[in-house]
Amino acid sequence: MLHHPTHHQLQQLRLFGMARAFVEQQAMPDITHLAFEERLGLLVEREVSERDSRLTSSRLRRAKLKQAPVAEDVD
Repeated sequence: MLHHPTHHQLQQLRLFGMARAFVEQQAMPDITHLAFEERLGLLVEREVSERDSRLTSSRLRRAKLKQAPVAEDVD
C-alpha cells in the first residue's frame, strides 16, 4: 500500500488530525497487531479531538478574555 497518496488525500479532505495520526501510526512498529477497526478508531478519535481543540481555541480567541481562562477557576 502506498502511504504518501493516502496522507495527501487525507490532507485534501481537510482531515488534518487523521493525516497526522496516520503518519504517527506508520512510525509505530507494533501498530500492525491492531485490527483494522481499532486503527481506524484511533484515527477518527484523533480527528474529533483535534477539531474540538481547534473549536475551543477559536472560541477563546473570539471571546477576547482579559485573563487566560482556567477551568479550575470557574464556579
